[in-house]
Amino acid sequence: MPTYNKLVRDRIPEVISSTGKSFNTSILEIDDYIKELKKKCYEELNEYASAPNDENAVEELADLLELMHSLAKIHGADIAEVERVRQQKAEKRGGFENRIFLMDVED
Repeated sequence: MPTYNKLVRDRIPEVISSTGKSFNTSILEIDDYIKELKKKCYEELNEYASAPNDENAVEELADLLELMHSLAKIHGADIAEVERVRQQKAEKRGGFENRIFLMDVED
């Protein structure tokens, strides 16, 4: 029996059950849940970085966005609030679309 020990999407137990396989799960306490959400972000970010094509990259970005929804909720916000903050920062400091790479700044 493979051991996973990782946070999974809410319907994964249902998917596993439909295959007739047995499994074990537990419900995380909030501190552990936050820790596992953060770990899952790194996992999905690495999968995005390794995506071989645009289709796979978008799949991984969708996973990251799902995690952002959960993290926003944990921090008492929603994705709309995160988007508002993103827009404010973009207005004040810009985004990343111009591909500017800062090499150095004179002291």
